This record gives sequence, structure tokens and C-alpha cells, in this order.
Amino acid sequence: MDNVFPAKPARKPRADAVRNHERVLAAAKEVFSAGGPEASLEAVARQAGVGIGTLYRHFPTRQALFEAVYRREVEQLVELAEQLGTDLPPLEALRRWMHANVEFVATKKGMSAALAIAVHAGSDLTAYSMDRLGRALEVLLRRAVEAGAIRDDISPEDILRTLVGLCYTHDKPGWQSNVLRLVDVFVDGMRRSQSLMVSG
Repeated sequence: MDNVFPAKPARKPRADAVRNHERVLAAAKEVFSAGGPEASLEAVARQAGVGIGTLYRHFPTRQALFEAVYRREVEQLVELAEQLGTDLPPLEALRRWMHANVEFVATKKGMSAALAIAVHAGSDLTAYSMDRLGRALEVLLRRAVEAGAIRDDISPEDILRTLVGLCYTHDKPGWQSNVLRLVDVFVDGMRRSQSLMVSG
């Protein structure tokens, strides 16, 4: 009879490895947002305070790092939607979340060339982000509709497409402040009019 040994449980990453991973992602977001997709990985390593070898152990290619930053940003927006939905009135939660999306797009614009390559290569990044962000946004919208704060004919896709359109048609210095102003105009336009609230 063969000796049977119990499988060893998977080892958890060391705490310092987890910290380095997060530091690299935070640094990459900042570096890529400022310097675009051609920003050097050495600059990311310096910003994170780690050696270039450590960076490559976590992210063996530039593309892997781009995608990891992207996914991390998406998950942070999902978590933010949950937090805002708990902490703020429905309409203000929706407005704050849309503002946060403008910053997210700013990061994506810095990495746009690399992300375009990823999508062209068959990456599921676009489907992944639309699914995760759409579901988070749906909860915020439903709360605002149930509170009588906004119209009931607005979909998550309407808002996500509007945000992308606003952000990608503005590329001059200071574009973010202009887009945030337009986001506020858009949110105000979603409000239910007083007459509808009375008749409804």
C-alpha cells in the first residue's frame, strides 16, 4: 500500500510581500497617471521604495502591472460604492461615486495605449470593469430612485457611457475640474422635478 501524505496547505504570502505588492500598485498608479504608459518601471520601483527585482517578482511584465493597477482601481470603486451607499444620502452618494470615476479615468488615460493593446489582445478587462462597476452603480441608482431623488429611467450603462464620453472628449490641462463640473450638471439633470414628485 502506497504511503499517503496529507497535502500541505497553501502558504499565505508573507506580510512584507503583501505590503510590497500594494506599494507597487499604488506607486504604479501615480507614475502611470503622470507619465503615461511609457513611464519606466524603474520609476515605479523608486516610487514604491522597492528594488526592480522585487517589482518583477510581483509583475513579470509591464502589461501585467498595467492590468493589476486597472483591476485594483475597479475593486476600490466597488468598495467605495458600498461605503458611500451606507454613509451618505442616496443622491450625494451617487454624485461622490461619479466624481471618483473621473479620477479612475484619469489613471486609465495615462495607461490608455497599453490598455488598448491588452483589449486588442483579447483581454477581458473591459467586460470585467463594466460588469463590476455596473453592478455597484445599480445599487446606488436603485437607492436614489427609491428615495425619489432621481428619475427612474436612468440605467447604469447610461451613466458609465456618459462618464467615459465626458472624460475622453476633454484632454487639455485642467480637464478634470471641468469634467467634475459637468458631472454635477448631469446629476442635477437626473433629479426628479417637483411636479413629477407631486404627481407621482
